[in-house]
Amino acid sequence: MHAELALVRADVDAAIARVLDSGVFIGGPEVKSFEQALAQAANVSHAVGVSSGTDALLATLMALGVGPGSEVVTTAFTFFATAGAATRLGARVVFAEIDETTLNLDPRAAASACSDRTRAVIPVHLFGHPATLPATSVPIVEDAAQSLGGPALGGIAATLSFFPTKNVGAVGDAGAVLTNDAALAERITLLRTHGAQPKYHHLVVGGNFRLDAIQAAVLRAKLPHLAAWTARRRLLAQRYLDAFAAAGIPEIRLPPAHPQHAWHQFVVCAQDRNGLRQHLAAAEIGTEIYYPEPLHLQPCFADLGYRPRSLPVTERVVREVIALPLHPSLPEGIPEQVVGQIAAFYRKNGVRPATGNP
Repeated sequence: MHAELALVRADVDAAIARVLDSGVFIGGPEVKSFEQALAQAANVSHAVGVSSGTDALLATLMALGVGPGSEVVTTAFTFFATAGAATRLGARVVFAEIDETTLNLDPRAAASACSDRTRAVIPVHLFGHPATLPATSVPIVEDAAQSLGGPALGGIAATLSFFPTKNVGAVGDAGAVLTNDAALAERITLLRTHGAQPKYHHLVVGGNFRLDAIQAAVLRAKLPHLAAWTARRRLLAQRYLDAFAAAGIPEIRLPPAHPQHAWHQFVVCAQDRNGLRQHLAAAEIGTEIYYPEPLHLQPCFADLGYRPRSLPVTERVVREVIALPLHPSLPEGIPEQVVGQIAAFYRKNGVRPATGNP
């Protein structure tokens, strides 16, 4: 059973039963109640539930008029959907460099990449670390898929994913858009149902971006636990940071702490990453690599003209990042055990960890 689901199984079962008994499976009061609860939890005026985090990006960009002839500036170090949504609308994606400390979009590079054709900038709060928003008059759409419970809304909108592995996960695909702009929320609401208002009268060409009632009910059951889960993630992340500081491992570059960090993942940059990963796997410690190939070098974006060394920081980081175990139900002592195994790996390979902060 999924770890997060196990913590709230009774509430989730009751929510699903309530939907099944109601017979209303798409939209309806469950979706409306969830949207209201989500807006309150995120401290925004409007939350619009949609079918996935990808569709949250797609609908928001559609609502902002992104299309052929437009440019969208974003990072190449993110999940594919961030750039894919803009490309699907016929826009040209402009990839800007990342900050090597936060691994987020460098705000100065993003601002410099804007032109008179730019219709949106999409910073990503990668791994839950708040991105610094660029100083620009262009609408900023925050990809907050990994940062629910973290930074407050700073742009015109923030898009959320409730993929099952997110900090609050659905039992399938689901997403939402957060905004304080009433007109934008209204347009996204229109777009998510094929642009129909009323039914069968289509004002614009939208899409089928509707949120299922079961997903809304499940998410509403989980949402009250977000604050406690986020606090637990922050506690575990601090234990990692403390353990690394005590071990002093210069081959590891740590993620910077931030008071609004949601800690979706605890990702470090490591020398000899592949060797380290094999060592941890032998010790039965699971790891993951997000994301092994930067977007600007993906085959589907070859026509954009990027080449190796176009974004040197991004290209170096993708060879170094490794995600260590972090979730609210992580057993006690795991951060210290993981750090101990990492220290042992580098000792074994001829580099003795120094003392003090890395």
